[in-house]
Amino acid sequence: MLSVQLQHDIKKTVTWALCEDLGVDNAEALKNSQDITAELIPAENIAVANIITREACIICGVAWVNEVFTQLDAIYNTQTNITWFVNDGESVKANSTLFELSGNARILLTGERSALNFLQSLSGTATLTSTYVKELSETNTKLLDTRKTIPGLRSAQKYAVKCGGGVNHRIGLFDAFLIKENHIAACGGIEKSILTARKNHPNKTVEVEVESIEELNQALNAGSDIIMLDNFNHEMIEQAVEATAKISQGKTKLEVSGNMTIETLKSYAKAGVDFISVGALTKHVRAIDLSMRFV
Repeated sequence: MLSVQLQHDIKKTVTWALCEDLGVDNAEALKNSQDITAELIPAENIAVANIITREACIICGVAWVNEVFTQLDAIYNTQTNITWFVNDGESVKANSTLFELSGNARILLTGERSALNFLQSLSGTATLTSTYVKELSETNTKLLDTRKTIPGLRSAQKYAVKCGGGVNHRIGLFDAFLIKENHIAACGGIEKSILTARKNHPNKTVEVEVESIEELNQALNAGSDIIMLDNFNHEMIEQAVEATAKISQGKTKLEVSGNMTIETLKSYAKAGVDFISVGALTKHVRAIDLSMRFV
């Protein structure tokens, strides 16, 4: 089930994508926009098209595709029928048909690129996430995303991470604290920053990034909910796990971040941390190879 906020974001980002492709500034102007290549086709022509993936992947982006053609149909007074053969989060093999489009030929071609851009990019994020999640399958460590997302697609990529089996970190700067090196310096120390966070927003999760065992102990003693171990080596992580169990008795969770790769993921998890955050899930996006063909 898509959240209300995500549904709102889908409509907004699809409108933005259509405006970009059709060369207008706002949704109202879309009514007078022109796809000059699609207009080569007689206006009354009806067509059927299949969308195929050229590689194995985890699907994500169904709602975005649907919204592209919903908006185009509303603009041009047409009716596009979409028959899906897959769902978000589903694993598919190469050369699988993902969905079928039928309707006005001009509309199918006008919406093709915007629809496939969303689907191929979000499926790429979901697929990469799934690969990382598999590496953690024999551990108790959860895979987190970060805020290193494509501007304007934060909620979409966060959703794609969930489709791939990952877990969302904070969504933005409003829903949880992440107190980092510069915050600590500006606030006057780890303890003071945590106390101020508790005072300002007592119901928000407080996470602190630390760069040494000394800073870890400060965060533990100040009662941080989560501590991010930034660029800790294995020996330091083991020390951190031991200290956390002793001081917080399981109340404080540990997250590892910084230069996480698919090759090193499992070894960090086996050290006993609760979370591993990986910016590459949403930062290093490689789109899935998709193709649309008229039948």
